[in-house]
Amino acid sequence: MNKILMLLVSSCLLVACNIDREPKGSMSSQRILEHPEEAIDGMTHGMYAQLKTWSDVMHRCGEYAGDNIMIRGASTDAFFEFISFNRTPQNYRLQAFWDNSYKAIIQASNIIELYGTSTDEEVKAHVGEAYFVRGFLYFYLVRAYGRPYYQAPEKNLGVPIIKSAPKDVFDKFTLPDRATVAETYAQAIEDLKQAETLLPERSGTPFYASKGAAQALLSRLYLYMSGTYEQPNTQYAQLASKYATKVISSGKYSLLNREDFMKYNQLLPESNKESIFVVRRLASEYSGYDHYYGVGGMYANIGGMGWGEMYASGKYLALLDETGRNDFRPNRTRIVDARAAFIEPVYAPEKTEVFRFIKSEESGDLNYLQLPITRSNGQIIAKEAKDSGQAESYTLTAIDANQEIYSITYKGKTYRGVIDLYIKLNRAYPMFYITKCSREGENSHLHSPVISRLGEVYLNRAEAEAKLGNYSAALTDLNIIRTRSIPGAAYASLDATNASERIDKERQLELAFQAERSYDVFRNGGSLVRRYPGAHHQREDIAPTDYRVVYFIPQNAIDAYPGKLTQNPTH
Repeated sequence: MNKILMLLVSSCLLVACNIDREPKGSMSSQRILEHPEEAIDGMTHGMYAQLKTWSDVMHRCGEYAGDNIMIRGASTDAFFEFISFNRTPQNYRLQAFWDNSYKAIIQASNIIELYGTSTDEEVKAHVGEAYFVRGFLYFYLVRAYGRPYYQAPEKNLGVPIIKSAPKDVFDKFTLPDRATVAETYAQAIEDLKQAETLLPERSGTPFYASKGAAQALLSRLYLYMSGTYEQPNTQYAQLASKYATKVISSGKYSLLNREDFMKYNQLLPESNKESIFVVRRLASEYSGYDHYYGVGGMYANIGGMGWGEMYASGKYLALLDETGRNDFRPNRTRIVDARAAFIEPVYAPEKTEVFRFIKSEESGDLNYLQLPITRSNGQIIAKEAKDSGQAESYTLTAIDANQEIYSITYKGKTYRGVIDLYIKLNRAYPMFYITKCSREGENSHLHSPVISRLGEVYLNRAEAEAKLGNYSAALTDLNIIRTRSIPGAAYASLDATNASERIDKERQLELAFQAERSYDVFRNGGSLVRRYPGAHHQREDIAPTDYRVVYFIPQNAIDAYPGKLTQNPTH
C-alpha cells in the first residue's frame, strides 16, 4: 500500500491523545460508520492530535526562512534548506508538513461528512471545529506551497483540495491535481466561514477552535489577499478589517499588560487572555531528551536541554534597540522594548567588559567582534590581540555614553557598537538565546505554538486600514501594540509615505518566532534582506518573484499520488 493510501486509511481511525478531554481509545473505521454517535469526541480529539506534529515543521518553514534568526553554521538537517533557500523536493521535514496537513484535513472531512447534517448543538460545535481545522490548514498549505496572492492567483497553483477520503482505498481511484491559489484561498474561506457559524463564542480554552479563532484567521487570510501597499485590493482589505473588528469587539480576549506580556511564553494557554488559538502541548508529552527536539530546543539550552544553535539575528536585535538600548547585563538590566524580554544573551562567568560591534569581512560578509576594553583618564580603549603578541588599541567615541553606545574606527571603517559583558560564542557567534518558544509553565522547552492572538489581530486591522487609506484608524491600532511594548514611543503620524515601513516593523517585532515573518515579507511584495552575521547567504536578497519563495511539493508525495500532482517551477 503506498504512502497516500496508508494516510487515508489511518485517517479513518481514531488517534488517542491527551488534550484535556476524556481519552476515547481507537475504534475501527467500520465501527465508526455503524455507530457514529460513539465516535465524535474521539475523532475530534484525533484531528487535534495531528496538529502537534504538524506545528513543528510549520514553525520551522515559516520562521527559519525569515530574518529574525541566524544559525551558527551549516547543518545537515533538512531545515537548513529553509534558511539557505537551497530548495529541493527531497526534504523530509516538508514531507512531514505535507503528510500531517492532509491527514488532519481528511480527519476533519470525515467528521464533516459523518455529522454535517446533525441538529444537535454539541455535535454541530464539533463539526465547526472540523471546518476550522480544515480551513486553516488549507491556508497554511497554500502560503507555503503557493505564490503570494497578489501574483496572479487565478493562474498560480495552490494545493490539491481533497474534502473526503475515497470510499474504498483498495479500489482504483484518483485525486485531483493542485487547485489554483485563488481556489485554495476560496476553500479556506468557505471552511472558516462555516466554522464561524457553527462554533461557540468561547474563551479560556484557546486549544479548541472557537468563533473568535475562525474570525481571527479570516482577518489574516483576507489580509494576505489584500495586495501590496502600492497596489492594494480594497475589497479584501475591508474584509480583513471587518473580521479583525469582530474579534476585538467581542470582548472575549484582551491584551496583556506590558509586565504580563513579557512573560507571555511562560503562561499556560488557559491562563493567557490574549491567546485565541494555540496548538496545545502538555508537559506529560515531554520527557528527557524530547526537549532537545521541540521548537525551542534550537533556540536555547535551558537546564541542560536544547541544542541552542540558532539565535536572534543582528537585524532583529537592532530593531529592538531602535528606541533605546535593551541592556541585558545582570547588574544594569534595562528592557526598553518589552519584546526584548524573550532574548537572553549567554554571558561568560568571567564578566569581562568588551566592546561588541558587527564588522565587515574582506569577503563582504558580516561578523561580530568583541574586544576587551579598559577605562583610563576618561577614555575607553578597546584592544585586539595580534599574532605577534602585541595588541592594537582603538579609542572609542561616545554616541550615547549613558547607554554605553559608542563608535569605533576599525581598519579604516567606522562602526557603531555597545559596551557589554563578554557573551559566549558558538563558533564565531555570540549566543543571543531566544526563549519565546520555551518555558511554558516554567518547563524548559515546553511550548504551545501560537496560531493567533489578539496582538496580531490589531496589527491585521492596522494594515488593512492603511491599505484603505484610513491612516488615522491604522495609527490608533498600531500604537496600541507599539506603546504596550515601548511606553511613550507612539508614532505621531501615519501616511502613505511611512505606513508600510512602520506597520511592517511592528509586525516583525511583535510576531517574531511565530512563523509569520517570511510570509509577511513576500505577500506585500518585499524582498528578504539578511545583511547580518550568520551562516546564511548574507549578500543575496530574495525577491518576492523568486521561485524559491515557495517550497517544492515533496517528491515522495508526487511519486505516491494517485493522479497528477504538478511540481512548483525549478527556476
